[in-house]
Amino acid sequence: MEFDRSIKIAPSILAADFADFGREIEAVEATGADWIHVDVMDGHFVPNITFGPQVVKAIRKHVRTVMDVHLMIAPVDPYIDAFAQAGADILTAHLEAGPHTHRTLQAVRGAGMKSGLALNPGTPVAAAAPLLDLCDLVCVMTVNPGFGGQAFIETQVGQIRELRAMIGDRNIHVEVDGGVDLRTAGLVAGAGADVLVAGSAVFKGGTAAEPKAYGENIRALRDAANNAQGD
Repeated sequence: MEFDRSIKIAPSILAADFADFGREIEAVEATGADWIHVDVMDGHFVPNITFGPQVVKAIRKHVRTVMDVHLMIAPVDPYIDAFAQAGADILTAHLEAGPHTHRTLQAVRGAGMKSGLALNPGTPVAAAAPLLDLCDLVCVMTVNPGFGGQAFIETQVGQIRELRAMIGDRNIHVEVDGGVDLRTAGLVAGAGADVLVAGSAVFKGGTAAEPKAYGENIRALRDAANNAQGD
């Protein structure tokens, strides 16, 4: 996984057909997805439950790009090894999920994965400053975590811009998760994001059997982001 700041579209399988994850992943990758984003929720840290390490392990064999696993759980540390064994390439934990985030990021890297740090909308990006040297990715939540299909929180654009300036020339991806569509893709890319997580904006209009719309959606998001980066 070599680092570069080109725009990456990371479809969230939270918006895919849960009964057909394997084919859905293969379809979005074949039509242009750069990463696959996997949202793990526990019904405790966020008000929703999705799936755990066993499902991540089961879909790993279908992922040919990068498996980007986003933990919306607390605590995190007891499950790090399980997600490493399940095949996560990147494991992202929330800063708000526990009191020892520095230790968590160390443990993620120690387990052989890239480390990600996610920030809720109510958390100032300055809180990530002491942790950046342990991060390979910082995810700015542009909705309150827990459910797909929520409205984009406009004030987070300023947070993305502040984070990007804080990162400087360090090899750290700026990811955005929540409400990404053709309009907001340009806003977040223009502010400095290079990894765009998108659920319904990718999966709308298509199926694993008829994935043409997936490719069209991915290209449109990428074009909107690239055009904003060039502004």
